[in-house]
Amino acid sequence: MKRFCFDLDGTVYRGKTGIPTAVTFIKALQAEGNEPFYVTNNSSKTREQLQQALHAIGVDVPVSNIYSSALSTAKYVAKHYSEAKVRVIGADGIRAALEGEGIMVTDEGEVDVLVMGIDRTIDYKRLAEACLTVQRGAKLIGTNEDIRFPTEDGFVPGNGSFVRMVANVCGVEPLFIGKPSPVMLEMIAEEHDITRHDFVMVGDNYDTDILCGINYGCITVHVATGVTAPEVVKSMPAQPTYIVEDLTKLPRL
Repeated sequence: MKRFCFDLDGTVYRGKTGIPTAVTFIKALQAEGNEPFYVTNNSSKTREQLQQALHAIGVDVPVSNIYSSALSTAKYVAKHYSEAKVRVIGADGIRAALEGEGIMVTDEGEVDVLVMGIDRTIDYKRLAEACLTVQRGAKLIGTNEDIRFPTEDGFVPGNGSFVRMVANVCGVEPLFIGKPSPVMLEMIAEEHDITRHDFVMVGDNYDTDILCGINYGCITVHVATGVTAPEVVKSMPAQPTYIVEDLTKLPRL
């Protein structure tokens, strides 16, 4: 049985609106006893908040099947910077994940690491402080490098846009943890005892979702419901296993 891993923004929903073909496809999998996984670069929400966002579009999932760049970033920081003082730009998801790993998060004094996740309330002052923090020697870590993501009304800036801006000001190369890194898929495989050959990674963003699956070595499905147009995907040197308009066009796997 193939185990499906779905990106969220642009694949399962846009903003607060579900993508009907994706919702129908997921419910069909669940009816067969095949519970999918969800892997999102959105670091602003906790697992429970993402679970509620899915519930709001009619998809009920166990919280243990939801993985975010916030979780993988927190685990990376805990492994490599366990004794570090960390400053955070971001929302509930990344803060809760870091605190859950026992990381010392502070807005006071000098710090060793600056973690940047999406913060929809960020202003010039906060970005300027981030630049000064990095210039004083803090390691710059981004939860993900998404330049943009889709909403009901169009594309808006993603976390990668802000991280790259800080990196450009400071003349440093940031470390990104989320997709296209295969870390989240590796976490799922380890925690649920699944091999890479059983995974199907489904997403709308070639640079994150599809490259994540390609980097991991599993089946990949690009859907034309979000960031990357099919004609752009077809021009790439590394191709997904399938390119479909939506999930109703996917052959039986």
